[in-house]
Amino acid sequence: IGFHGQTIFHNANEKISKQLGDGNLLSSLLRNKVVYNFRQNDLENGGQGAPLAPIFHQLLVKQNNIKLPVCILNIGGIANISIINSHKDSELKSYDVGPGNCLIDDMVRKKTDKKYDLNGQLAKDGVTSKIILDQALDNFDNIKNKKNLSFDIKDFDLSFVRGLSLQNALSTLTEFTAQMIARSLLNLMLIEKTKTWNVLVAGGGRKNSFLMELVKKEMPNNIKINLIDDYTINGDFVESQAFGYLAIRSYLKLPISFPLTTNVKKPCTGGILAENY
Repeated sequence: IGFHGQTIFHNANEKISKQLGDGNLLSSLLRNKVVYNFRQNDLENGGQGAPLAPIFHQLLVKQNNIKLPVCILNIGGIANISIINSHKDSELKSYDVGPGNCLIDDMVRKKTDKKYDLNGQLAKDGVTSKIILDQALDNFDNIKNKKNLSFDIKDFDLSFVRGLSLQNALSTLTEFTAQMIARSLLNLMLIEKTKTWNVLVAGGGRKNSFLMELVKKEMPNNIKINLIDDYTINGDFVESQAFGYLAIRSYLKLPISFPLTTNVKKPCTGGILAENY
């Protein structure tokens, strides 16, 4: 069993990543092998501890015969990108983009009894404050310059939309998130010097139709965005399957992170094995 736990604090510079959950207790209760604490070894070897799913994204692309080059955009609490130009582990690349669902969900949970903005409808009913949006984009660039590669949801807060109505705040937050994602995809073309990109979107954020609409609006014709579900891959289970796969690789002492995915010094395995039964 691959047990990721719930991340409550992540700081790569301090080599700390804390997840709620007890892998040893889980092993005892389920009477099975459990691999947990996937990030720490990467951090200890100079990596960012994230993202870890790219090696699984590469496997999905290969198993489903998806044409290269391809980019997997995962929109969870934080958005991250896996860049797959070949099936060689050494050429696999990834990085965090910035906020995914975290700001939008946080606002909804603070102001309503709901957990998220269904289809982005509340945001769609609002009006984006362009002045606040532009300032937030500038501030994000300053944050990014101080970071290396990975983000924690605590790197972002709602203070910049304070004073706006719920709908207008969500509209501004959704536009901000979309701009961060769009900028990264456009920058990808410049860095990789590839004329066309097929982008497959995974994670809960893919269900926010308004967010997806805003991202697509910023894309040129040579960047095609599709849901990962369009390739007969169930997007609701990519993350959980990824950590099952990482657990197997960990058990076999195979690497789960690489210099171009987490900035680790060399290909690195990770995870702690619990066998309390």
